[in-house]
Amino acid sequence: MFKVKGLSAFPLTPITDDEINETSFAGLIERLANTDVDSITALGSTGSYAYLTAPERARAAQLAVEHSGGKPVIVGVGALRTSQILINVDGAEAAGASAILLAPMTYQALSALEVYEIYHTVALHTKMPIIVYDNPSTTRFKFTPSLYGEISQIPNITSIKIPAISSDIDISRKRIDAIRNAVPQHITIGISGDPVAAAGLNAGCDAWYSVLAGTVPQPALAITRAAQQRLPEVATAESHRLAPLWTLFSELGGSLRVIAAVAEHYNLAPENCLPRPIQGLSRQERARVAMTADSLNLDP
Repeated sequence: MFKVKGLSAFPLTPITDDEINETSFAGLIERLANTDVDSITALGSTGSYAYLTAPERARAAQLAVEHSGGKPVIVGVGALRTSQILINVDGAEAAGASAILLAPMTYQALSALEVYEIYHTVALHTKMPIIVYDNPSTTRFKFTPSLYGEISQIPNITSIKIPAISSDIDISRKRIDAIRNAVPQHITIGISGDPVAAAGLNAGCDAWYSVLAGTVPQPALAITRAAQQRLPEVATAESHRLAPLWTLFSELGGSLRVIAAVAEHYNLAPENCLPRPIQGLSRQERARVAMTADSLNLDP
């Protein structure tokens, strides 16, 4: 069964005139297919999955697999209603995805039991590998190690995507060890939160689910491969080199708007490529992103 390891790249889903820009999206996927990323995750938060209809998601999944060059493609399937999740699962499965990424989306607050039932229901519906997507900044739901453990007993669960921990390796290791002690050995743990991903990898995470890699994979690959080769100083140094970019993530409303501006600057996505009501950055902010990207030699 497919398990996520190494670097999983999260590309944007560019939007033009309120529709997926298929040419731009396919181009992003093809670029990743020609790199050493270990997998491609379409329709993650960077891919604006929550803003897309079920037919749009099915089409994006199809395009991602068709243009992936055989690389494993993970497809985000989260939705507010369980029945909608299952429709998205069917679309990902029909497209030939290698795994699905499932976040417990919420409007009304969910209990731990309700979240468990989401994963249990999906596992009964499909044999595809399921990745638990823990993203409290968007779902407003916080997993505990014990809930990880309960969900990980469900067949098909193969990986957990955990939120950012800390730039401190010791703090990261303590959190990761707590999760490992709660889940079966076959479960892989992947870090998100690009600014502190190097610490997570150095502390023992199996994978990095990366926003940056979806548009500019090479710096993320350098960090990942250094950590895999047990060269923590190298991984940390490369992450520190990117500190001006991480600062923009913090100051300009998060990674999505910044990485969209990077993609637009390098003509990898059309202008104003985010789904409304998200309007992206101001002209001045875009200029700041462009200057930072160029100074860091991010040009793909």
